[in-house]
Amino acid sequence: MPAYGVGTLADVLPSVATQVLRAHGLDAAAHGFAAPLAALDGFAPRSACVVLVDGLGLDLLRGAGGYAPFLRRALADEGAALTAGFPTTTSTSMGSFGTGQPPGGHGLLGYTTLVPEHDAVMNLLTWDARVDPLAFQPTATVFERLERAGLRTAMVGPGRFDGSGLTLAALRGGRFLAAEELGNRVRRAAKALRDRHRDLVYLYWGDIDMIGHQVGCGSQQWAEELQFFDRAMQRLRAQLPRDCLLVITSDHGMVDAPLDTAFDLALAPHLLDDVRHRAGEPRVAQLYVRPGAERDVAAAWAEALGERAWVRTRAEAVASGWFGPVSPEFAPRIGDVIVACRGTTVVVDTKVDAPRSLAMVGQHGSLSPAELNIPLIRVLGEGGK
Repeated sequence: MPAYGVGTLADVLPSVATQVLRAHGLDAAAHGFAAPLAALDGFAPRSACVVLVDGLGLDLLRGAGGYAPFLRRALADEGAALTAGFPTTTSTSMGSFGTGQPPGGHGLLGYTTLVPEHDAVMNLLTWDARVDPLAFQPTATVFERLERAGLRTAMVGPGRFDGSGLTLAALRGGRFLAAEELGNRVRRAAKALRDRHRDLVYLYWGDIDMIGHQVGCGSQQWAEELQFFDRAMQRLRAQLPRDCLLVITSDHGMVDAPLDTAFDLALAPHLLDDVRHRAGEPRVAQLYVRPGAERDVAAAWAEALGERAWVRTRAEAVASGWFGPVSPEFAPRIGDVIVACRGTTVVVDTKVDAPRSLAMVGQHGSLSPAELNIPLIRVLGEGGK
């Protein structure tokens, strides 16, 4: 289960913000910040660079052998284990990372999720022009709160993210510094901190997740991309000031779950008889059903999948704490029935799912340790100033 309030991705930015505010002589508590992560105590950094690498679970990093010497050494020396929230997917994790809230508190509740006002499923990565991101996720982000406190923040990522629906919902506030290639992102982040133009910089890298989806997190290509990222992080540390804290974490892990391990709804169409919408992703299906059919649908799916999945109604999943405390306004976005896959199972429908989705090897979204557990690495910069 996610360690909400104790050690999840949602606790990273508030804990870093607390340390930086204190170093500037500001009262973190007065600005609504606390530091739940003991792993970040004792640094008192004047500035911070927080790197989120997409798809690098703790188990994957620990098993990376010689492909990530810098990250693995830092994890052993100054690292800790956290969990993502549920679902273990990028859009939900970005909401938790950016707001400091569990999924039930920010409402970005899946890769795709129902927008009840439109009775339509929305992909949170690509968004829907009809949906106002600031209304869909109204909580002030950590970046907005830091800016109000007088600190200067920035995000370094691909230009297409600037002004996107997910960015506005989860990460708004501060300045956007566009850079495509990882080396350019490292240089832009380091320069902003070295020149004292920014107090906290967030850097995103997504290619490890992308390659994992395409060819698997057990592939040679994945290992080589991790090696590339590891070297870039070592360079970043070397360029950061000595009073700058470098924090590296991830949004979720990944498992290899090729199509031949899938449960195919095309072979069991009766399971969709009372289902109005199917959202989520292959590792976690969120089913929006005909009123009154929740328990019948849950029972049918539980019988069909057996030990291959955890099947819960919305009420059961919320009561069990899967999403953390859930705001009443966001509860209708959660599926009436949730199917969280176990092992290497995925749920697909080969009659309707896009070929690109069916071809994915690496998957995430569910509650396995490989998807849920993420690293927290923290080291001080080695550069001048």
